[in-house]
Amino acid sequence: MNLRRYFLPILLMIAGRVPAQQKTAAAAPGTVLKNITLIDGTGTAPRKKVSLVLHGNRISKIIPATAPLPAGVRVIDYTGKTIMPAMVNGHGHLGLIKGNKSGPENYTQGNIMRQLKKYEAFGITHVLSLGTDHASVFPLRNASRRGQLPGAVIYTAGYGLAAKGGTPPASFADKALRPETPEEAVKAVQQLAALKVDFVKMWVDDGGGALPKLSPEVCAAAIAEAHRLGLRVAAHVYYLEDARRLVADGLDVIAHSIRDKDIDPALINDIKAKGVYYIPTLCIDDYGFAYAGQPAWLNDSLFKASLEPGVWEMLISADYKKQQQDDPAREKKINAFHTAQRNLHKLDSAGVKIVMGTDSGAQPVRAQGFSEHLELQLMVEAGMTPLEAITAATRNGAQMLHIDGDYGTLQPGKKADFIVLKGDPSKDITNTRKIAEVWRGGKRLPKLK
Repeated sequence: MNLRRYFLPILLMIAGRVPAQQKTAAAAPGTVLKNITLIDGTGTAPRKKVSLVLHGNRISKIIPATAPLPAGVRVIDYTGKTIMPAMVNGHGHLGLIKGNKSGPENYTQGNIMRQLKKYEAFGITHVLSLGTDHASVFPLRNASRRGQLPGAVIYTAGYGLAAKGGTPPASFADKALRPETPEEAVKAVQQLAALKVDFVKMWVDDGGGALPKLSPEVCAAAIAEAHRLGLRVAAHVYYLEDARRLVADGLDVIAHSIRDKDIDPALINDIKAKGVYYIPTLCIDDYGFAYAGQPAWLNDSLFKASLEPGVWEMLISADYKKQQQDDPAREKKINAFHTAQRNLHKLDSAGVKIVMGTDSGAQPVRAQGFSEHLELQLMVEAGMTPLEAITAATRNGAQMLHIDGDYGTLQPGKKADFIVLKGDPSKDITNTRKIAEVWRGGKRLPKLK
């Protein structure tokens, strides 16, 4: 493919947008969001009756609501509103879903851009796409990171590493690299490093015992080479013993819950001591069996708005409900979900760094936008406090992406990226769904149509 020709429209758009953005930022007056409840993302208790002072694209001050205001600023009275940082999705996928289908045939520039805007409209402003991307993601990622594209900012693992004939199938992850020896693993990681991926992704899963799995030798070689080249590694896991081995090999991110067994203190201590991030993705397990009944969110307007056309109708159909009811793996899926919840509670209680991630965008039922809010609810139901769940979705995610100098918390000097809510999620985590507005860089965004 001639990438220059393919991306010429984007390059022209970028060339036209930059000066205008710079002018706007320079000329923007100060703004005060008055009389709010502030959840700053650090895990500390909400600050009530304060005002957020913005200058340009950053937060300049946080002051009592009764304090004198700087001269000449624009004042917006947000009495009754709560503001929290915009969220980071530490495990998502871009460009795959369209309608009720999912696959590489949907991977187009237009579809990716549409999904980035959707994430942003739901308050998710950074997303790590783990392993199912195509070559076109890299120029998009670069433009996105420079602030030259609308929507959530892209981070990518490019092409994940998977077993030959294993999960995910080639029909889904058509660009995945499938090393069979340690030498091939080293070459695969070198290929990814040349593309300047943000992470290396490995799928370490045998599909319930039915498929091949990356060998321990291949995984160890990939992790060692990634670290030699300054890259970090995230792994799709299911089994406790795989997680134990990968952590011992130096894995940086466990990108799904351990679901076959309860985690033991020795592995918890190892994960914590090595600073491994843990992304539970509880919602994907919940989606695997919840529609056999009547999940509470099924008629939620935010849920419906997040779905692709035709998916809600599929989910409420008698055929889909019966399919889930008759699923021979249903009991195993339910047990795996409860094991994941227990393991999350143990890890969080031990002080392991938890990051919110959802695997949204991989399948139509994993709706981009709503899944992230549902994940917060499921994390709380697993035993985390609402503030802990919010911190996992904000500060911790930003730390994992190494962007916490600017994002993830609402403090003086940080970027003014946040969600304005009609309720306080520290009291009820489902209040994160009551989105009044989303702000990026000190500007209120128009609502997604």
